Amino acid sequence: MQNIDKFIEAIHDNKFIEAHEILEESWKKLKQINKDEANIQKGLINGATAIALKLKGRDKGAFMVWDTFEKYRELISTTKSPLSKKYKQAEIILDQKFETYMI
Repeated sequence: MQNIDKFIEAIHDNKFIEAHEILEESWKKLKQINKDEANIQKGLINGATAIALKLKGRDKGAFMVWDTFEKYRELISTTKSPLSKKYKQAEIILDQKFETYMI
């Protein structure tokens, strides 16, 4: 199972801190190889972190971190990657969790 699959499973199961940890290692490796794809993963990490912060009652920080997810969101649709469908799936789940927990 790839890290993105584990990330998707974690956010689906509301394990947002674990999701952050799952993608962090591959994000760090990608920073040196493919900046746009690294930024996609950075955005996804921040999306999960934002929801974790909100659940801890840290509303201001949650929305600031969510803004970083929004900053990189467009790359999910514009960057060619074998993981594009997985990134889109993660984006959809994060949006659903945003609707549930952050509004």
